Amino acid sequence: MDKRILFPTDFSQNSFNAIRYGLKLYEDQYCEFYFLNAFHVNMYTLDNMMVPEPGDSTYDAAKKQSEEGFVKLKALLNLQEDNPKHTYHTISTFNYLLEAVRDTIAKKDIDLVMMGTKGLTGSESKAFGTNTVNIMEKIVECPVMAVPEQFGYAPPKQIVFPTDYKANFKRRELKYLLEIAKLHDSQIHVVHVERESKLSKKQENNKELLEDILHGVDFENHILPKGKVQEAIFSFIENRKCDMIVFVNKKHWFFGSILANPLVKELGYDATIPILELNDNP
Repeated sequence: MDKRILFPTDFSQNSFNAIRYGLKLYEDQYCEFYFLNAFHVNMYTLDNMMVPEPGDSTYDAAKKQSEEGFVKLKALLNLQEDNPKHTYHTISTFNYLLEAVRDTIAKKDIDLVMMGTKGLTGSESKAFGTNTVNIMEKIVECPVMAVPEQFGYAPPKQIVFPTDYKANFKRRELKYLLEIAKLHDSQIHVVHVERESKLSKKQENNKELLEDILHGVDFENHILPKGKVQEAIFSFIENRKCDMIVFVNKKHWFFGSILANPLVKELGYDATIPILELNDNP
């Protein structure tokens, strides 16, 4: 198999939309898809130390609900066009979602996590649900992609890649950006929001390194005028009708700054395109 992809799912429409997007994005690759549902028991807390086990009525009820969710999910998957290159697996586990994702990544050698931006309890006023934010902040073992709630599949022909050129780049961390670009004949827009009149020597070196890594794919460099970084990037996405945003989350600061900044809400940037977070872990 070329790739192992993990879909955490709560059986919501949002999570199924992410699944459908992933199946289309990698329709030409041999893939094993793992669908993970981490169920829990409402009465259980870390404080009371009463861990439910198989045989307990609350545990068995939650387990049954999870299994029934997979029956419905499989029925929906059967409605999709059959792809002989794809293999499906389901995992139902009693655990917190973050730990279940981390455990599955390790045990199944997962290459990529894909999920919706919201779940069943997602707030209409928030672009990203708590689970999505938590996983994108805490999972460093592999890349994570978040797919917007209302995003209908479109091949990522225009990909925006924001950078300040302050950190160097590694080929391994850009592997999935290059892979997607080659799969879909994408154009990568490297976007830098100007802060100083010119790049420092270190930034120039990192820029050259990035260009060397991107050699062989279609890419363009863009320097945007001084201004608020988020606003400039989101404006570029809208004007260029970009289909995906990709970034390297160096030490997990960049994504957090986007999610925490109230400017996201002010702009009405309700996660309109998929976001792929690449990690700089060794």
